[in-house]
Amino acid sequence: MHRIVVVGGGAGGLELATRLGDKLAKTKRAHVTLVDRCPAHVWKPLLHEVATGSLDTQVHQIEYAAQARWHHFDFVLGEMVGLDRASRRLQLAPVFDSESAGEEVLPARLIEYDTLVLALGSRTHFFGVPGAQANAITLDTVEQAERLRRRLLQTCVRNQAHRTAGGRETVNVAIIGGGATGVELAAELRRMEAGFRQFGLHASGRGSDIRVTLIEAGSRILPALPATVSTTASGLLAKLGIDVSLSDRVIEVGPHEVKTLSGRAIPADITIWAAGIKAPDCLASLDGISVNRINQVNVSRALQSETDPNVFALGDCASCSWTEGRMVPPRAQAAHQQAMFLAKAFRARIEGRPIGQFTYADHGSLVSLGSESAVGSLMSGIAGKSIFLEGLVAQLMYAALYRKHLAAVSGMRRALANLVAQALRRVTAPRVKLH
Repeated sequence: MHRIVVVGGGAGGLELATRLGDKLAKTKRAHVTLVDRCPAHVWKPLLHEVATGSLDTQVHQIEYAAQARWHHFDFVLGEMVGLDRASRRLQLAPVFDSESAGEEVLPARLIEYDTLVLALGSRTHFFGVPGAQANAITLDTVEQAERLRRRLLQTCVRNQAHRTAGGRETVNVAIIGGGATGVELAAELRRMEAGFRQFGLHASGRGSDIRVTLIEAGSRILPALPATVSTTASGLLAKLGIDVSLSDRVIEVGPHEVKTLSGRAIPADITIWAAGIKAPDCLASLDGISVNRINQVNVSRALQSETDPNVFALGDCASCSWTEGRMVPPRAQAAHQQAMFLAKAFRARIEGRPIGQFTYADHGSLVSLGSESAVGSLMSGIAGKSIFLEGLVAQLMYAALYRKHLAAVSGMRRALANLVAQALRRVTAPRVKLH
């Protein structure tokens, strides 16, 4: 059978493997394998909620092994470290047990393929800023989000202990980057603070003791979205007590402060870097695969690598043309559309038919501002105009995006069961994780 290997179990990779498993592997027309270095999937746009403890990964994660069993594909745990295009083999690094002094669990392996799909997502781009990588926390993975959550909890608990002893300290949080991740995280911190205060892990009095500064090098936050959305979001952040610093680029990140080009030294007990992305460095070292300056694979409109027709790429790690002078943006909706396209294209490829070209449709974007609100714009389909959304309607539509993702990878029945389980859990558990 035709061997299709998908590397990366993010939003696009997992959906593609699931669709291929149901359509091709189930009918024995192809053998489908998903490779990922982690055993479970959590939707990346929700990592800011993991970081603030308002989302329990044990409830929301999808285990790859179970997904593979239910949808007729194979799952292989491992990290891609090399590619031999001549023999069509993928090289995986050994897997070690992090809790037992690095004991090897799985050896290095080779996986053969006929069609390879690179869906490795993106990583944080530090742009060479001194101290950023050493002193700032990122939100690329569940492990990093959990690390940030523990750091926030410990800092607030320590602050409460000092206050009980007669002192008074403010927790200073600096978020670098005014895109969707930075804005959503800043707002979500207020929900976390309220939860900590409710359960005695933070100050019991009114007012905020977590000072949040959102730093953006550009002239406005959410620069990729319409100005109306940016202005509204800025007003909502101001109501939440978030200090927004614009047009001031970060030039150095220290252990306890962030320095900007204007000369400001912003105190920071915790610094979070949410500015810019690049594809994983391993893509730049693959055998003969053409990449751009941020390691994204250069692909045609069919999502095929420009240097190898048997290698495809989708999502954040693919550089694909959209319109004249514009590239497909690194958004979850783009990865979803590309997964749907490739699922159909591979059926045509196996049957010897033309696979066609991918066309991206921008449906707009929504940004959550914690429990307070959500803002965004949706494309109306009439002359390409967008419709501005705010408040409850925007909140409901933002929540629906995640449900749509769950339905795409788990099916409607499991998605509905998941929704009921989460609703029941809210009755018996606090809104934020307290340990």
